[in-house]
Amino acid sequence: MKKTAFLLITLILGLSLNAQIFEPVSWETSVEKISDTEFDLISVATIDKGWHLYSQNVPEGGPIATTFSYEENINYELVGDTSESDGEEVDDPVFQMRIKYFSGRAEFRQRVKILNSELDIVKGEVEFMSCDDEKCLPPDVTVLEFKLNSSSDTKEEANNEGNIFSNPIETSGILEPVTWTSTVKKLSNNEYQAEFYATIDESWHLYSQEEADGPPSTEFVFTNADIKLIGKTSEPKVSPVFDKVFKVDVKYFSNEALFIQKFETTNKDAVFEAEVYYMTCDDKQCVKGDKVFKMNLKGENLTTNDQNIDNTSLQFSNDLNLNVKGKENYEKQDIKEKSNLTIFFLGFLGGFIALLTPCVFPMIPLTVSFFTKSSGDNKKGVFNSVLYGFFIFLIYFLLSLPFHVLDSADPEILNNISTNVTLNIIFFVIFVAFAFSFFGYYELTLPASWSNALDSKANSIGGIIGIFFMAVTLAIVSFSCTGPILGTLLGSSLGTDSGATQLTLGMSGFGLALALPFSLFAMFPKWLNSLPKSGGWLNTVKVVLGFIELALALKFLSNADLVEHWGLLKREIFIGLWIIIGIGLVLYLFGKIKFPHDSPLLKLGKGRITTGILFLAFVIYLIPGVTNTKYANLKLLSGFPPPMFYSIYDKDSECPLDLNCYKDLDEGIAAAKAANKPIMLDFTGWACVNCRKMEEQVWSKSKVYDMLLENYIIISLYVDDRKELPKEEQFDYIKPNGNKKRIKTIGDKWATLQTINFQNNSQPFYVLLDHNMQMLNHTTAYTPNADEYFEWLNIGLENFRK
Repeated sequence: MKKTAFLLITLILGLSLNAQIFEPVSWETSVEKISDTEFDLISVATIDKGWHLYSQNVPEGGPIATTFSYEENINYELVGDTSESDGEEVDDPVFQMRIKYFSGRAEFRQRVKILNSELDIVKGEVEFMSCDDEKCLPPDVTVLEFKLNSSSDTKEEANNEGNIFSNPIETSGILEPVTWTSTVKKLSNNEYQAEFYATIDESWHLYSQEEADGPPSTEFVFTNADIKLIGKTSEPKVSPVFDKVFKVDVKYFSNEALFIQKFETTNKDAVFEAEVYYMTCDDKQCVKGDKVFKMNLKGENLTTNDQNIDNTSLQFSNDLNLNVKGKENYEKQDIKEKSNLTIFFLGFLGGFIALLTPCVFPMIPLTVSFFTKSSGDNKKGVFNSVLYGFFIFLIYFLLSLPFHVLDSADPEILNNISTNVTLNIIFFVIFVAFAFSFFGYYELTLPASWSNALDSKANSIGGIIGIFFMAVTLAIVSFSCTGPILGTLLGSSLGTDSGATQLTLGMSGFGLALALPFSLFAMFPKWLNSLPKSGGWLNTVKVVLGFIELALALKFLSNADLVEHWGLLKREIFIGLWIIIGIGLVLYLFGKIKFPHDSPLLKLGKGRITTGILFLAFVIYLIPGVTNTKYANLKLLSGFPPPMFYSIYDKDSECPLDLNCYKDLDEGIAAAKAANKPIMLDFTGWACVNCRKMEEQVWSKSKVYDMLLENYIIISLYVDDRKELPKEEQFDYIKPNGNKKRIKTIGDKWATLQTINFQNNSQPFYVLLDHNMQMLNHTTAYTPNADEYFEWLNIGLENFRK
């Protein structure tokens, strides 16, 4: 229950997060030479104010621990485990346990024994989780590099006493007792303020800007021609104290310090540049330092941390920026997904279907009777029943909140989940397991101890809290029937730009459909007489759902197959399997197939016959999909089967509809220049449902097709392509804060390029450009209206010709 409580508390608070990408922890590395063959690999985490990083050792049931891993290499071996600095041990109110974490700064050491003296670099990774008082971010991974040839001298040499300004090396390697973060805030139309926040290690202090006879003062230098400074740089007010090192009264700061410089500018594209020169001391030594700041007026850091950045990674990182021009000429277009009402209705429909299952339907009259009879007061019974229904709705609403936290912390994460090969295979296995559970071969339920414990609490507590526990008990008991339907809702929401929002709407609709009968039948108890009696028809509904689950499971396997290019589920094989599943369902409805929990079928009812005919018609509709004819498109199913070009038949082109498309950016730009045609950047995905709908329902329209074929060069960039880049093209993308993101696959590269240049991570996403990367029209996304999409293309073509 600890993790459940943590989930509910932090994720409800997570609703307040906006689309900002939080990166409160940055990492730096250094190396300390212990002997000729042994080195300490030092990883230092700088943690933003108000945030904390968890220890490597966390009790079971707690948060994600910080974990280091080092690249396997025959040239060295690890000596012992990774040690860590002293942190804080607190009684965490969320996890209800004593947990160690770090604030401000944390240092980790791993000793290695070098077996090959030619070894220059040791590589590793750190996985970590960070939290503040309101929220926790999902686990993140940072690449670490340790350069052995730049290590310090041995401990003995480093401990020699010398001049206090000599930047001595102690057990912490290269001393950096002050870490800096910066931002820019807008005060009025042309007035801003730059903030420089210094985090100072324990026992160290940073000197004031005021000049004194003792140590050098902190000095800020501003070099921008486009800005006008307003006043001097302010600093915290402190009283002078006697300094033991310099034997004079000085002003200095401990733990933290905030410096503020106000300025004004009329250039909205101005870059604020500054440099700070400073000295920090403890009781034994002093260290000189300097730091360069470069920020735009939005407060975004434009500098990079040069430590451990190789020239290749820097070059590849710069190449991802297309320097797109003309964005300011077009308003940002809203991404068009399914309407909120449609998503809510689909969730409501799913909840209604769940009502008709053996796990839920028999509970309606029993629960309503309990509330109306046990209270002895009809009004109170109705109130309790309505409250029970509200709690059911609330529970399913709350279950969607974790995805808002994930989406806010990392805008790419839901898309990454939806295209992750391992997760898609897991979903496939789960859906197959659910299907055979629906067939009656076994029962999938949550632990009985959960429902028993909650039921016991409901009986012992009573009142409003007791009713809440009754609602939770229903959610757990009915899981074997509701779980597969909720899984379908989850699978269809992941990967969309507003996946978390859609999931909340769908889950809310699902919860409302489940809750309404318990409230309505309490208000109008005579309606209970009109309910059909429980019987074999409930099992029939469950078995039909099992066939549907089996068909949907293939979609997840298809996603993995497309992303990895295995070639297992080509379009025709996928549709053929759906035909087989459809035939099996028809045979079941007509009584030719039976499952373990089916009661004897004496005659076919009208419901079975009607449903069987509908599914038979659907099977007939599918048959042309396995042929190599013009009727194979199956537009009603666009997005579910693999694309037309992913076929067992030989295709002249791997592009949708045999259009002029390229899957490499440089090749596409070169082709556009050679043909003197504008470019359409098509950010797409192998597992993207709406991408397939656009290709098969909009691009296929004659006037849109002709426009694309004759006037555009399409560059299709698949953001979920898991094919690895050649080793020489893999690199670490340097984020603005100096952290790294490993670009290992084709999809990593194109997803990062889309985010950098267009601040968007949804698919489909379309951009019209000329050969100089000048935008020709606003960007657009899922546009099911072919006329609207044609007009968008036409305007881009006219602007290109101008």
